[in-house]
Amino acid sequence: MHTITWLTPDDFRADVAGLADLLTDVVADGSSLGFLAPFDATEAASWWRARESAVADGSLCVWIARGADGVAGTVSLALERKPNGRHRAEVVKLMVHRDARGHGLGRALLATAEQAAARVGATLLLLDTETDSTADHLYRAAGWTRYGVVPDYAADPAGALRDCSFYYKQLS
Repeated sequence: MHTITWLTPDDFRADVAGLADLLTDVVADGSSLGFLAPFDATEAASWWRARESAVADGSLCVWIARGADGVAGTVSLALERKPNGRHRAEVVKLMVHRDARGHGLGRALLATAEQAAARVGATLLLLDTETDSTADHLYRAAGWTRYGVVPDYAADPAGALRDCSFYYKQLS
């Protein structure tokens, strides 16, 4: 059983180590999240700490799924601050630890971000993911619309170029 919790700025600072361990695990498993191997917890913690000001100013909302073994998953919602784009947000860094996969946690985290976006008035959500990945299938199953695929968009942790699928979802 996992509990999904929105992180306040203080909670975020306290959970950086757990978020770093999660990010390290997901990258080690081959997920294309913007990092190349070798990638360790120190680098991961530094990456998370660089998000602290965005969490503090409210432009980045972060949730974690905590289980008996600590942080098992996370999702973030980046809110658009430009006046002409305040109706949209981006779902970023949806991750589930290898040991917690296959039980609907990714879907629950995605639903959490979608519901939060609707509460703050976002009517359009965007995201991108590696084409044909597990996440790619999750987004399609959750009613997201793929609007394009860019070949060789990003490298996976081993450095191999991968296609990227871009999605949107309109909220009512």
